[in-house]
Parts: sequence; C-alpha cells; structure tokens
Amino acid sequence: MKAKAIHSMNAEDLAIEVTGLRRRLFDLRRQSVSEKVADNSQFKKTRKDIARVLTETTARATAAAKETSK
Repeated sequence: MKAKAIHSMNAEDLAIEVTGLRRRLFDLRRQSVSEKVADNSQFKKTRKDIARVLTETTARATAAAKETSK
C-alpha cells in the first residue's frame, strides 16, 4: 500500500484497513504453522503496511490536538 492511498483515506477507512491488515498477518502466521507459506516476504510487507496506517492515524490525532489547543 502506498502512502498516497493512505493519505486519501478518512479515519473510518483507516481503522477498517488496520483491522484487515492485522487479520491478514494473523492468517499468515496461522498458515505458517499449519502449512508452508508461499511468500515469506508478505510478513514484512504486512507489518510495514500496518505501521504506515498507524503512523498516519497518530499524525492526524496529533494535528487535531494541536488545532484544539490553540
């Protein structure tokens, strides 16, 4: 997922995206236990996507807090 796509999402979409990515990471972990994972790089990519979305969420919350404190 690209940063531009994340910036264009609203807060509700970001929350849904994080939930979906965490579910995907869980499914990958479960798959690695029960069977062979086709592409091990998906673990890293999914974790980085989660971090991107959470970073954007935190940045928006910080910006909103600064606006209200002025």
